[in-house]
Amino acid sequence: MVRDDCHARKVPLDKEAPPKFARTPLDQTGVSGGVASFICQATGDPRPKIVWNKKGKKVSNQRFEVIEFDDGSGSVLRIQPLRTPRDEAIYECVASNSVGEISVSTRLTVLRGKCFFK
Repeated sequence: MVRDDCHARKVPLDKEAPPKFARTPLDQTGVSGGVASFICQATGDPRPKIVWNKKGKKVSNQRFEVIEFDDGSGSVLRIQPLRTPRDEAIYECVASNSVGEISVSTRLTVLRGKCFFK
């Protein structure tokens, strides 16, 4: 007589994970005519997509450049040249995948440049 003790276990093959921030943008103060850059990075499975918003709407302007990391894990929002008061706002980094969505906000303050009088 042969006896075989076999136990079955469920092992998840796909380890899906919601987004989690690895790096969040910091509040910045810039000078009108200058440049500001914000960095945002997230992990998750599937890899989260990063989107930048200004006042709740996706950034879209020639002065706003979104540079994605080579590995796709994050991006840099670059604003140049800074304009006051138009660019002074709350910006939001949104990371989302099929498992979830997270966001973080950061503030940009823009100072006027020096004025020279004759």
